[in-house]
Amino acid sequence: MQKKQLRDHLLKTCSEKELKCWYDPLHFTFAPEEKRVTVSFPHSFFLQWFQKNAQSIFEEQLNVFLGNGYEIRYDHAPQRGPRSNGGPHRSLTKSIDLPYGRQFTFDSFLTNKKNYFPLASAREVVRQQEVVFNPFIICGDNGSGKTHLLKAIGNELHKNFQSKNVYLGSIEDINDTYNERFSDFFKARTHFQSFDFMLVDDLQLLSRRQQLQQEIVLLFNHFYDNRKQMVFCSTEKIPSLQFMDPTLKSRLEWGLIVNLKKPDLDIRVDFIRKQCKLKKLPLSKEQILTLGQRFNDFRHLQGIMLKLFAFKELLRKEIGPKEFKNILEHSEERTHEALTADGVIATVARRFELSPEDIKGSKRRQNVVLARQTAMYLCRKLLGASYPALGRIFGGKDHSTVLYSVKKIEELQQDDQEINDLLKELADQCRQQDA
Repeated sequence: MQKKQLRDHLLKTCSEKELKCWYDPLHFTFAPEEKRVTVSFPHSFFLQWFQKNAQSIFEEQLNVFLGNGYEIRYDHAPQRGPRSNGGPHRSLTKSIDLPYGRQFTFDSFLTNKKNYFPLASAREVVRQQEVVFNPFIICGDNGSGKTHLLKAIGNELHKNFQSKNVYLGSIEDINDTYNERFSDFFKARTHFQSFDFMLVDDLQLLSRRQQLQQEIVLLFNHFYDNRKQMVFCSTEKIPSLQFMDPTLKSRLEWGLIVNLKKPDLDIRVDFIRKQCKLKKLPLSKEQILTLGQRFNDFRHLQGIMLKLFAFKELLRKEIGPKEFKNILEHSEERTHEALTADGVIATVARRFELSPEDIKGSKRRQNVVLARQTAMYLCRKLLGASYPALGRIFGGKDHSTVLYSVKKIEELQQDDQEINDLLKELADQCRQQDA
């Protein structure tokens, strides 16, 4: 393994000018048997510049080049020569593993001024020597980049701490640990308390796991009292989580809460340009802009970029105007309207042979009440709407009425297979409107 081979790899993401500036002056010692790379610097000023401007992208690409399992040692020996004043020999050894995915780094998180604060805050959470922003909470719609930022935090923490000290999972993962992996809650709680960092995705899914809330409060208390960092992600803002235990909600509000905006046109175009450079896709400025304007959903945009790359690699053909047009015609983003509460209500109304007005109204006939509760339940589960918002949608009802209705259907679902089948059928019909 030679320095030149690594340099050739870096040329895929860095320019020749950049590598001459910061890569060529470095000295490398590769130790494949020990899975270690030692990097030495010409002087301390160069080390300081490297740490600020190049270290992050270098470690990311070194991981891609070598794979997981390696560590890097930064070695700063005292300068030699008549003008040298000696000084202490310094070194730092760290992992370069990215256990939560190579694509999830701070540098690969595309942003502009709209999302600069959330990104800067996430970097600070990892950088700070003492826990200050605890908990750190990232809120944003699906596709805004919450999970990317969460995993980037996890990957960055792993560089300085052993992975066994970092827990990263979703509310569903935590629920499975409590109910399937361990025989009792005390053992599961002890398991989670053994971590130094707790990174939790999909906090809003606690609405489905009401029995887990008290355990989350106990875990929160342990991590907070012991000054151990917590990070949570949620598609809903904390104040709108009406189902949440007041104790847990108040504790979450102690921390730093940031809100992510969905990627706008500038970010989408920037993403396309970087993908073209990385995958060597020779798209024109017009084609790049067309993609950015046509595909608003970021995940769909990632899919179309993969499709263009596959076309070029598998068919060994350049993507001319005709090919580009054909690919787009068979990859159109959904143009129908997204699923709404009115759409759910209309679906339930047809199934129960009622009108939407009946469901939104106040009639107390048994079949109407069941249909209304079913519609409230589906709106909650499929749309993630808050209880107050659903109360307004269903004719100005109190949020406690909606909460009771959702819980009632959840109870019926557990005990009545016919209701369970009905809910699945209706959910599928609703999703077909959004597919």
